[in-house]
Amino acid sequence: MLKPRALRSGDRVAVIAPASPFDRAEFDEGIAELARLGFEPVFDDTVFARRVYVAGDGASRAAAFLRAWRDPSIAGVIAARGGYGSVQMLPWLAPEEIRATPKPFIGYSDLTSVLTHLTINCGIVCFHGPMLAGSLGRQEAGYDRSSFLQCLTRNEPLGELRPSGLEVIRSGIAAGRLYGGTLTVLAASLGTPYAFHPADRYVLFIEDHSERPYRLDRMLTQLRLGGVLGAAVAIIVGELPRCDEPGGDPTARETIADVLRDFPGPVLFGFPSGHTTGPAITLPLGVRVRVIADAHPHVVIEESAVA
Repeated sequence: MLKPRALRSGDRVAVIAPASPFDRAEFDEGIAELARLGFEPVFDDTVFARRVYVAGDGASRAAAFLRAWRDPSIAGVIAARGGYGSVQMLPWLAPEEIRATPKPFIGYSDLTSVLTHLTINCGIVCFHGPMLAGSLGRQEAGYDRSSFLQCLTRNEPLGELRPSGLEVIRSGIAAGRLYGGTLTVLAASLGTPYAFHPADRYVLFIEDHSERPYRLDRMLTQLRLGGVLGAAVAIIVGELPRCDEPGGDPTARETIADVLRDFPGPVLFGFPSGHTTGPAITLPLGVRVRVIADAHPHVVIEESAVA
C-alpha cells in the first residue's frame, strides 16, 4: 500500500463534489472548519454544478478530481458531500495515474466507491472520514477532531480505539488490513470492474443508515454469496442509525447478529464512523488493524496511515 504524505499546517486541500449537490450554508461552514484546522481550502466553481441529483456530469466531476490530484500544490482532497454519483467517475480514474501522485482522500457514504477504487485497485491508503456538508461544518458535534488530525497529520499509528457503546456480536481476536465503507455501495459494486473484493484475511468495516433490517440482510447475504465475507477474518459494524424496523422489531443489531451467526471471526457492533449519531471517528483504510472482541472490545490501528 502506498501512503500519502502527511498533511501539514498551511497545506492546500482541494474540495470537490464527486456525488450530489449540497447546501451552500453547510459547505461554507465546512470550509471555515478546514481553515480553523490550519489548512487552506481550495475549490473552483465546478463544485457548485448541478445536474438533477448529481453535481454535474460524471466526466466533469472526474476532471475536477484529476485536476486536484495532478496539481503538485494540492496536498489532499476532500469531498463536499455524499448522496449519489461518485461511481460514475471511476472509468476516468486510471490506477497508474492515481498511484503516480498519492494524496490523502477523505470521504464516506457514497464516496465508498472512490475509497474502494483507490485502496483496492490503486493500492493507496485512504480515509473514511468527514465531508464538508453535515460533518466538518458541525465541528465537534459532527466529527472526531482527534482521530481526523492524527490520521492525516502524524506519521504514527492511531492506536487503540475504544468508543463507548461498542458491543461484541461474536467474540475473538483477529488482524488484517482494513477495507470497507457504506454497505449499500459495497453491495452495488459487485459484478462491476470496480467490485469490492479485497485479498484474503482482511478486516471488513461496514456502516449505513436508514436501511431496514431486511435490506441489511439482503446486502450482507449478497456479500456472502459473492465471497466477500468468506475472505474476511473480522467484521466491524457501524452504528446503523435509523436502520431498526419501524416499531423496533427487529433491530439492526439483531439482524446483523442473525446473518453473521456462523461467521468464524470476531464481530463488533456500534463503531461510530461514517453515518453516526454523534462525532464520527476517522478510519484509515488499507492499513493493518487488530479487532479485539472480548469483555473490553476495541480496535487497534497498528500502522500509520501517512508517510
